[in-house]
Amino acid sequence: MQSHAKVVIVGGGMMGVGLAYHLAEEGWKDVLLIEKGELTSGSTWHAAGQCPSFISNYNMAKIHHYSNTLYPRLEEITGQPAGWHGCGGIRLATTQEEVDWFRHVAGFSANVGFHMEVIGAERIKELNPWLETDGILAGAYTNMDGHVDPSSACNAMAAGARQMGATIIRRTRVTDIQVLPSGEFDVVTDQGTIRAEHVVNAAGCYAREVGKWVGVETPITNMEHQYLVTEPLAEFAGSDFELPVMRDPATAGYYRQEQKAGLVGIYEHHGSREAWAGRGGFPEWDSENELFEGDIDRIAPWLEKALERMPIFANAGIKRIINGAIPHTPDGNPLVGPAPGLRNFWQCCGSAIGIAQGAGTGKYLAQWMVHGDAEINMHCVDPRRFGAYATPDYTRAKSFDDYENMFETPLPGREVHAGRPSRVTPLYAPLKAKGAIYTEVYGWERPKYFAPDGFEEKLQYRRNNVFDIVAEECRAVRERVGVMDLSSFAKFDVSGPGAEALLDRLTANRLPRKQGGITLTHVLSENGRIEGEWTVTRLGDDRFYVLSGAGTERMARDQLSLAAGADVEISNVTDRYGMLVVAGPKSRDVLAPLTDADLSNAGFRWLSGQEIEIAGIPVRALRVNYVGELGWELHAPMADLARLYHAIWASGTEHGIADFGVQAVNSLRMEKGYRGYAAELTNEITLIEADCQRFYAPDKGDFIGRAATEKVRQEGIVTKLVYGEVAATDCDIYGGEAVMQGDRIVGVCTSGGYGHATGKSLAFAYVAPEITEGLEVVVLGERRALTLHDAPVWDPDNARQKA
Repeated sequence: MQSHAKVVIVGGGMMGVGLAYHLAEEGWKDVLLIEKGELTSGSTWHAAGQCPSFISNYNMAKIHHYSNTLYPRLEEITGQPAGWHGCGGIRLATTQEEVDWFRHVAGFSANVGFHMEVIGAERIKELNPWLETDGILAGAYTNMDGHVDPSSACNAMAAGARQMGATIIRRTRVTDIQVLPSGEFDVVTDQGTIRAEHVVNAAGCYAREVGKWVGVETPITNMEHQYLVTEPLAEFAGSDFELPVMRDPATAGYYRQEQKAGLVGIYEHHGSREAWAGRGGFPEWDSENELFEGDIDRIAPWLEKALERMPIFANAGIKRIINGAIPHTPDGNPLVGPAPGLRNFWQCCGSAIGIAQGAGTGKYLAQWMVHGDAEINMHCVDPRRFGAYATPDYTRAKSFDDYENMFETPLPGREVHAGRPSRVTPLYAPLKAKGAIYTEVYGWERPKYFAPDGFEEKLQYRRNNVFDIVAEECRAVRERVGVMDLSSFAKFDVSGPGAEALLDRLTANRLPRKQGGITLTHVLSENGRIEGEWTVTRLGDDRFYVLSGAGTERMARDQLSLAAGADVEISNVTDRYGMLVVAGPKSRDVLAPLTDADLSNAGFRWLSGQEIEIAGIPVRALRVNYVGELGWELHAPMADLARLYHAIWASGTEHGIADFGVQAVNSLRMEKGYRGYAAELTNEITLIEADCQRFYAPDKGDFIGRAATEKVRQEGIVTKLVYGEVAATDCDIYGGEAVMQGDRIVGVCTSGGYGHATGKSLAFAYVAPEITEGLEVVVLGERRALTLHDAPVWDPDNARQKA
């Protein structure tokens, strides 16, 4: 066995092999994949092999689409059959809300690259003449996907990886991974030890245990999943075409043709089981090609519905039942990217549909590892999107929910309550008693909106019964004063003799020079791509307060800690400080009676911070907010947050104070043209393309990403961020919608919302730099005019914030 490798991949299933293939394709030949058994002998070999193009998430759709373009070509590329069946797929809809979802996905399908059309029952019947179509309103038909034989496809990619220079060894078990002071790793196996620069955890059902060797928690639950194969059917024997893969929410599963037989898979809504629950949730180390005993009773209610849809299946006997383990994460997306807290230890695991995602995740993770960035937005799969709150119990609860609702329509506003609440502030119960409807971000509960008793949101893509509620909250902030618990921000104290130099090296904007100064700045990769957005307040000569978005807490912690030297102290104070936003033209009137501090413009200027007392409580008061009004963020000890809130509420009663939530924040920030991290600001683009030059200070000295950003600025951009107004009727922009100019797709929307103060439906989009006129956006299947604006539609001169 070799003693050194640039990359060691632990695990030889579809995810690990897909990565080895693409690392070699990107030019890294010194890649060693280690599999303890035979390739595919974990969860890959028994998978049903569906490869759907249809998926809600725009960037996950790119991952799926790439897989579906590679698998049909693998035999030609490698000389080894891959078992591709390009039969297409149809997802069925029985409600109007599902039909709108289909139209939304169809709106971005062409941008991703796959063909999709919303078809009626008659066309569905043509494609599947044996389907009972009663109650079916429409189908989402994708003709560029299908299914693949998992073992064949995986082995074909393995052959390709070897042909390009990668090494794959089998029957060798990794028993430990040791992190060395040099930053390298010793990968210990039963055949010897390999020194590696990079290690990838692609260990499938063992991924949690492998992560523990290096102190990394991997939030995965292995779930049992069953599908059955019927005896051969005469109808298929006499057919000269293969049925599309059918996906049917009413049956909680999928059904398709398997050679000349039928195949039915079910994700039961209740009674699901964790695999190997009796021994910690993972298999014995010598397990190979393991299946569990079939339990048809567990899936019987949904199986009966599937047989009603496909009566020819009901007349066939069951040839075999496959019950195998499949990993699920708390949000259903795989873990693909850097593991938290370490350099060069990567995750490539946790995919519940790993056959569909194996090639795509391998491609984009390989780009990230080799080049420093991927060409698509990786936020939705980045392992650092989970934190310490994702305990085994939390992970299990969420993963069970993800499994049992695999075929639930992901309508806007849908909340997953499993595992909640996890992270709460002292205001959780009081605000809930006032009607707060909560949503979850990075484990935190934060108010979405405030509703009257007995209110139930109607979930749909079109504007719903929350619209007027959010409008009232927005009016309160714009006309009077609002208060919101936004404690979920990630918060860090950065101090010490090297603090300023560290932050200056990590970020693109100038740091504040005076005590109390506030700067909005961005963390860039070496390629100049945006990896974070921070608000930095100087509290002293060598003391800084750094804020980042809630979902980036672990990422920001690593960006700070992994770069800090011995002369810098990094303290994560997220749980120590709560935060209230008080914003609106009356906010000064509300706060002034509660403090001795001078809140006037002269005494407390815009974009500055002070450590003061409010209602006798020490707070870090920052005159900045994300809603574009006069106001303050008040960062107070978490234990005092409720007392601070009640004092502010009492003082604000005469001024018409109101609670507001994050849906109102989105409306207000869209009116101000404020960009969002992971939407407008992503690892795909630079500050120049994002039209963020005012936050870029190339003359301050060198910093990470400066050279690459300068190159883009000098050579020109290929896409640019635009902001505009959509001629919408009853639906606003969610993100992913195609931007059209005539018959050409010229861009993609990144986020949007309705501005209640201005009465405008607003959107951000990336388009080709020369595009300025004649634009339309595809909204639920209809083209709506997009009129671009050069400035925010609300208070473009920031006069209200400076008041």
